[in-house]
Amino acid sequence: MRDEYDFSQGKRGAVIPSPGKSRITIFLDDDVIEAFRARAEADGKGYQTLINEALRAAIHPESAPVTLEALRRIIREELHPA
Repeated sequence: MRDEYDFSQGKRGAVIPSPGKSRITIFLDDDVIEAFRARAEADGKGYQTLINEALRAAIHPESAPVTLEALRRIIREELHPA
């Protein structure tokens, strides 16, 4: 190992850039983080991935997965047209 290293040409930041991603600092409630971490562990995904999916669904609700409540409403509408 050398006694000194030259970092004059070094750059700060991630070693591998992530195109299409931005690093931010955000404060979330502890219970929200714990809920996402628990769900992530059950689903085998990362909790940040699940938070990203939830935010994306909030931006574009039409592309969100069909919920049980939405499915029931659609079935009721089809069975009993107004």
